[in-house]
Amino acid sequence: MNYKIIFPLLCICLLVSCKKDITNTELDRIPKYELKFNELASSWDEAIPLGNATVGALIWEKNGKLRFSLDRADLWDLRPMENLNFKEYGFDWVEQQWENDTYKNVQDRYDLPYDQLPAPSKIPGGALEFDISGLGEVDYVKLNVATAVCEIKWKNGATLKTFVHATEPVGWYSFENVNSDLNPTIIPPPYVSLQQAGNEDPVAGQDLRRLDYDGGRVTQKENTITYDQQGWEDFRFQVHTQWEPTPTHLKGSWSISSKNSASDTAKTAQQVVANSLKSGISTALESHTNWWHNFWNQSTVSVPDPILQHQWYMEMYKFGSAARQGAPPISLQSVWTADNGKLPPWKGDFHHDLNTQLSYWPAYSGNHLALEQGFIDWMSTYKSTFKKYTKDYYGTNGLNVPGVTTLTGDPMGGWIQYSFGPTVGAWLGQHFYLHWRYSMDREFLKNEAYPWIKDVALHFDELSEMDENGKRKLPMSSSPEIHNNAHNAWFADITNFDLSLIRWTYSHAAELAMELGLKEEADKWNATLKEWPEYAIDENGLMVSPSLPYNESHRHFSHLMAIHPLGLLDVSHGEEEKQIIQKTIANLDEIGSGQWVGYSFSWLGNLKARALDGKGAAKALKDFATSFVLPNSFHVNGDQSGTGKSDLTYRPFTLEGNFAFASGLQEMLIQSHTGTIKIFPAIPKDWENVEFSQLRTEGAFLISAQKKSGEVKWVKIISEKGGELRLKNPFNKKDIFIDEGINIKGVGETIAIETHPGQEIWLRP
Repeated sequence: MNYKIIFPLLCICLLVSCKKDITNTELDRIPKYELKFNELASSWDEAIPLGNATVGALIWEKNGKLRFSLDRADLWDLRPMENLNFKEYGFDWVEQQWENDTYKNVQDRYDLPYDQLPAPSKIPGGALEFDISGLGEVDYVKLNVATAVCEIKWKNGATLKTFVHATEPVGWYSFENVNSDLNPTIIPPPYVSLQQAGNEDPVAGQDLRRLDYDGGRVTQKENTITYDQQGWEDFRFQVHTQWEPTPTHLKGSWSISSKNSASDTAKTAQQVVANSLKSGISTALESHTNWWHNFWNQSTVSVPDPILQHQWYMEMYKFGSAARQGAPPISLQSVWTADNGKLPPWKGDFHHDLNTQLSYWPAYSGNHLALEQGFIDWMSTYKSTFKKYTKDYYGTNGLNVPGVTTLTGDPMGGWIQYSFGPTVGAWLGQHFYLHWRYSMDREFLKNEAYPWIKDVALHFDELSEMDENGKRKLPMSSSPEIHNNAHNAWFADITNFDLSLIRWTYSHAAELAMELGLKEEADKWNATLKEWPEYAIDENGLMVSPSLPYNESHRHFSHLMAIHPLGLLDVSHGEEEKQIIQKTIANLDEIGSGQWVGYSFSWLGNLKARALDGKGAAKALKDFATSFVLPNSFHVNGDQSGTGKSDLTYRPFTLEGNFAFASGLQEMLIQSHTGTIKIFPAIPKDWENVEFSQLRTEGAFLISAQKKSGEVKWVKIISEKGGELRLKNPFNKKDIFIDEGINIKGVGETIAIETHPGQEIWLRP
């Protein structure tokens, strides 16, 4: 054996030294990172973001007023899409139009209404404003990332501290050294105006007046203001604020509530604020900061690149502000809906052809499964809705999910190659699988993960047909968002995008069935998997489909799904797959980024990390951080740097690029998708000092490690659920010190240890 068990006295000395290093790391876990500016932002998308996944606020200045743009995740106009008639115009009808070259009929029925109709849509909630003209010039505006508190100081000594409580649907504001004239006002969104409503496109945002709401009612009493707004049918929401003024101070809180019917018993905003004021701002701030303290204690990273380091903390801050169990999942803008008098970009909806999936990537290795649970719960809640859609539109049993949905999981239309795509449910199924693998929760595996993936496989069983070569295929296939929504966006041959998701579904259905002891079902899935073809590959690697090579720049790397995120092709599988991966990514680089958006660079960082190209991964992530985010860290799709990294320079704000960035840095630091944990698998050679604490791996292991002066100094492992741990030996030497009593199965290039639940293991060369 190439390991050593050291004598007890020496073991104690080494562990004391090792644990001292970790303790120092824990002291630095609460990040010192912040956003700091010498003036208030003058646009909503550069504002300071605060939120808790249910309510949110953007802090900025508009027309000389301090403005809190207020939002709530369930503020939705849920009127049904008038054009959705699956009984007469289902998948078979679409296929007929495609084959008969009458595809304009499909575009008119399903694509155009999404662009032209104002709803269903996420809607804005209104704003609080304070007249700060008497306060003079701002000294600084700061967001403390550690506590999620925004602080503003004016040069005359006036200050504001404001936060959205981490777990309650309420926000607080506290001004000091101000006069009594600083009382707030509530500004309703411009749902009603004498001007004629405009009709812009869904990217820029349609005019709110097109929703045709009656005007809301603003009621002001002493030290309170309430805004009540009726939405579509029985939906209504309320914004309320109450404050306590003194000659030099102003403290108050606000909330937004929503009700879907007259019988809805949810607390009103007025009731929430009244209850919060009883406990007071000090009590609220204490529980709020405790939550954020626990959040930052979940994991930490330290890398020598200050741009990547700062951006990771900003992304994880936003993740902590946008994801919760018990709240809706992360939509395109989460709780920061556009405050520009329009509907949000792409109606602020749930896009499942990339956006929701990328948004949850950092939850897994970032050790935030509790926050990811909100996404899982949402999918489980609306599973019956998805199955009805699958039956109505495709005529199949099993499960698929609309690629563009409302808050309640209903389809919204749009480019139907993707909004009605046949494999959407499979990509979402990967989140069920990852939740199982990172948690090792067997009840979840049995009751949720396997049933979801099994149902998706049943959908593919019934939808697919045999081709002339005796292989299964889809009647029509697509690859987001190749050829947009044109006739040729459908392919007669199967795309690598659809094929990789189908192959992933069958292989993982078989894996989970075996895990549950269902051998006959596993055999069935493995047999069906063999009926599907292999990937389309040419001299440049993965193609879009057998009939289309990747030969022009495109924002969505849909043809690369088999590499990442699905991990079906991996450099660890041998030289052949390694060459395919390297050629594919080289071709992506050569064709260039002219038509990329920000999330493309984030995704590229993940891809290059999987290819073990640390230098390339770091560059891709730095390109994202320096060119595709605004000063407040919001990803705005287009290149804002003027350096030509992309020909697209527009700025619609969406969140998936932010969260995919965080995942990319984590992929550089730790990987476990092959069943063997790799520490620092894809970091640049000049990163000599790197460390992280409590990053999570498949198998439910929490890993902490430190690399100093180019060498790994120690590794700490916590096994949550027990089981075999396989770790690629991170040390230059094969001789390592391991605690006495550890059940070691082998040490060489791979360290194998049989662990028990709750066990803590230290490794050191």
